[in-house]
Parts: sequence; C-alpha cells; structure tokens
Amino acid sequence: MEWLHQLFARSPEIALFLSLAVGYYVGKIQFGKFQLGGVAGSLLVAVLVSQVGVSVDPGVKSVLFALFIYAVGYESGPQFFNSLGRQSIREIILAAVLAITGLATVVIMAKLFGLDKGLAAGVAAGGLTQSAIIGTAGDAITKLGLAADEVKRLQGNVAVGYAVTYVFGSFGAILVCVNVLPKLMGRSIKEDAVRAEAAMQEGVQVLAPGQQVAAPDLVGRIYQIGDHADLTIGQLENEHAAHGITIERLKRAGKIIEVAPDLQLEPGDVVLAVGRRQAMVDVVPIFSKELYGVEGMELTMERRDIVLSNKEYHNRTVGDIRANTSLQVRHGIYVVQLMRMGKVLPMQEKTVVQVGDVVSVFGSGQDLKRVSSLIGYVIVPSAKTDFVYLGAGLVVGLLVGLLTARIGSIPLTLGSGGGALLSGLLFGWLRAKRQTFGAMPSGAVQILKDLGLAGFVVVVGLSSGLQAVQTVKEQGLTLFGVGVVVTVLPLILTMLIGRYVLRYDNTAVFAGALSGSRSANPAFGEVLDKAENAIPTVPFAITYALANVFLTLLGPLIVALV
Repeated sequence: MEWLHQLFARSPEIALFLSLAVGYYVGKIQFGKFQLGGVAGSLLVAVLVSQVGVSVDPGVKSVLFALFIYAVGYESGPQFFNSLGRQSIREIILAAVLAITGLATVVIMAKLFGLDKGLAAGVAAGGLTQSAIIGTAGDAITKLGLAADEVKRLQGNVAVGYAVTYVFGSFGAILVCVNVLPKLMGRSIKEDAVRAEAAMQEGVQVLAPGQQVAAPDLVGRIYQIGDHADLTIGQLENEHAAHGITIERLKRAGKIIEVAPDLQLEPGDVVLAVGRRQAMVDVVPIFSKELYGVEGMELTMERRDIVLSNKEYHNRTVGDIRANTSLQVRHGIYVVQLMRMGKVLPMQEKTVVQVGDVVSVFGSGQDLKRVSSLIGYVIVPSAKTDFVYLGAGLVVGLLVGLLTARIGSIPLTLGSGGGALLSGLLFGWLRAKRQTFGAMPSGAVQILKDLGLAGFVVVVGLSSGLQAVQTVKEQGLTLFGVGVVVTVLPLILTMLIGRYVLRYDNTAVFAGALSGSRSANPAFGEVLDKAENAIPTVPFAITYALANVFLTLLGPLIVALV
C-alpha cells in the first residue's frame, strides 16, 4: 500500500474524490430494507482509505462545511422566519432533552468504566459530534489547579477520546435518524415530507419538475364561427370574463384581421381562442367546429413570475382585485399561481395579496409587458449565481461565528457552522423579500449541499479514521463501546420523549429536529436526501442553533462532575 500512500501524499484530492465516488456507490446498495446512503457510505470508505495514510488540509473541511450549511440556510430562510414563535417550543425542549441525557450518559459511563475527566470529555465531544466541547473542556481542565504534566495528560486524553468516538458519532446519528426513527413512527421520511409539503400548500397542487396535468386549466383552440354568432369580440370576452377567454387572432376570407373589442364576429371567421377550460366549454355553442393547423394562427404564449411591488394592491383580496380591475387591464392575462416566501397560496376569493408576493401570469408577450409595468417587476430566469451575494453571506456568517460570549468562565460561540447557518437563513429570507439580487438557482443550491456535506464527512474520515483505528487497537474496544452508548442512548431517549411526550407526528419534521438537537450534520444531510424537499430544514435550524450552545456547555460540566 506504499504506492497508495505516495499517491495520496502527492494528490490528497484523489483520496477525497475516490471516497466520494466509491462511498456513494456503496450507499446505494440495499441490505434488505436497509440502505446506508451516500453520506454514510462516503464516511466508511474514507475511514478505510485513511488507513494507508492521508493528510488533508483542515481548511478544506471548514470550507466545504460552510458551503453546505449556508446553502441549507439560504434555501430555508423564508420558511424559518415564518415558523418562529410559540410553535417552536417543542424544538427548544427537544434540544434541551438531548443535552441533558447526553450529559447524564457521559457521566454515568465515565463512572462505570473509570474514565478520567479528559477521556470523558473527549468521548462527549466525539460521541455527540460537538467539537467545541474539546475547547471548553480543555479550558476547564486548566482551571483545576493540577500540575502542568497532569493538565497536559488530561488534555491529550480529550483528543484521544474524541478521535476514537467521532467516526461512529457521525455514523450512529445517521442510523438512528434515518433508519430507527422511521421504524418507530411507522412511516418513511419521504412519505411524511410529501404530506407536510402538501399541508403547507393548503391543498394547492404543486407540480414537480417535468410534471404536468393531463387536462390543463389553460388551453388554446382554433375555431370557426358558426352561423348564429351576433356579437363583437368585446361582448364575447365580457360574457365569459368570470372564467376568462380571449380572442388572440382572427382570420377572415384568408386574411389576418387585427383584433379589437368592437370588431363584429361574422360566420366563417377563424379565431384563435385562449382561456380557461371552463370558459372554453361554455363558449363552444358559438363556434361551428374546431380546426387544426390553420396558417397564420400561430402564437407563442409565455408564463412569467412578477413580484408585486405596487402598493395599490397591498392587503387586498383576490376577489376584490378581480372585481375592481378593468377588463382592459385584465385582457389576455391569466393568473396561474400566487406565492409568498416560497409557499404557494390558494387562488381563492378571500386570499389576501401582499407586496412582495410572486404572481405567476400567463399570456402573450405584449399583454405580459403591459400588466408587469402596472403591478411590479418580472423575475428574469437565470442559471447564474450571484457570487457577490453568496460571498457576502458567507463572510457575514463566518464573522458571526467568530463572536464569543461568556457565561462566567465558559466561552460560548456559534462557530463557523452556526454563523454560516444563521447568515444563510437571513440572506435567503432577504432574497425572497426582494428578488432583484442574490440569485442562486436550485441546482446551484443542491450541489453546494451535496458536495459540501459529503466532502466534509470524507475529510473527517480521512483525517480521523487512522488515529481512531490505531487507538482502538491500543486500548481495546472499551472506549469505542462507551462512545457507541454515548452516541446512541441520548438519541434514543430523546426520540422516545419527542414521540410520546412532545407528540411529534411527522417523521420528516421529527428527523430534522432530532438531527439538529445533536448537531448531527451528516445525519441531517441523509434526512434531506430521503425527504427530497426542504421540510426537515426548519426544525433542524432551530434545534441546531440551540445544540451549539447547549452541547458546548457540557465540556466544563463533565470536567466538574466526573
């Protein structure tokens, strides 16, 4: 294996991408109903690869994790701020329960197996995957008044305990949150994620990319006018204004005639009618027959998302706007969707419209240009990321992560992960409020999440795997076994309390909250992958922020109690 060691020494990035490729392949393998998933598979492969000796700059891990957690926050910012309030009490309690059960488990296991203060704190840092415990515990050890050699020994043991238990700390959280929790709930993460998303949309049908309904509401038809028509185009459109129909083109005696409201329809005229299906069905008796492929009847229609900025429409209902907007303004325009902060609103008469809402409209280019100038501005679709906004968001987040507050002698900090998450939430919310800047397409968000998390986990495995395996060989499996208990037992206890006391009834929401309460980023990545939407993110963001504070406090508490 010396040649592999030399290869990875010259190009450690090969080890990183090899672990990703093989790990995701392994993660797809089914063992009965069990499947590791890409993140857990990458972690295991990285540990194996690390045995030949791989050195990866720790800065790579920090960059990848910052990209992942910022993208998570950016995607979920609008929903996060809308969810704050009394409804977040469960998440606060859940994070506190895990911290308390984690502390109790570490102290009891340390007493049972004779672990000193350093090993106990290291097991807590690794088993609960909260690296900040290393710092707070090490600082507490220096204040014990011990000899310098003893302080150095205990602080070294913190690192040993951490190295032995960290890998399973990440892997075990994935097993509990992604495999054990759905069995307890009796439903899969994806099933409940879809159910929660449908509930959020209040019955509104939201199509996934590539999907379309078999019988769309908006249709275009070419008809020939019958012998009994005796009305103008304006009269025809006015009679069916409630559901909507527009005559977009008219051909008479082989010539295209300019459409105007006062133009009289004559028998034999060929018209291109666009509108809602119900109106089209109602108006059929006026037409003698439907035609196909008539030359000159070609017309391209467009769908555009317009941000409502005209305060004249603020806090008015959909019904009020329909009733009090002239037909000249409404001509040829069909509102197909209304969204607020990423959430689709029902198109009902009583639905209240607000400035900042995104109105999706359908019509000809000319009509869309006219109406967009009246109500707001068009969101221009783009596959490019606003790197000015992305970079600024990450800088703000990382600066916030450097801030430190103190409770007595205990330093509290969000760290780079917590800072990037909060910044992502804020910048994502600001983007949703004002969509003229800060674009980051969904594909870009997804690659940052996937590559950021999987790459972060691989670097952890490559950096810690060799030391962890060697330490287990030297000290036996006792320390590793203690770490397994510290990883699994608090999660199981918290899961049971969440299910039967806090009454979590949605698997996706619960999995997000549980992984966040353990600051288990790899587990959260697998939860997101299983959910296939952002439903678990809001509870994760709340419990993750709390866990960074609660679990950090465990360092000096363990030093004091063991």
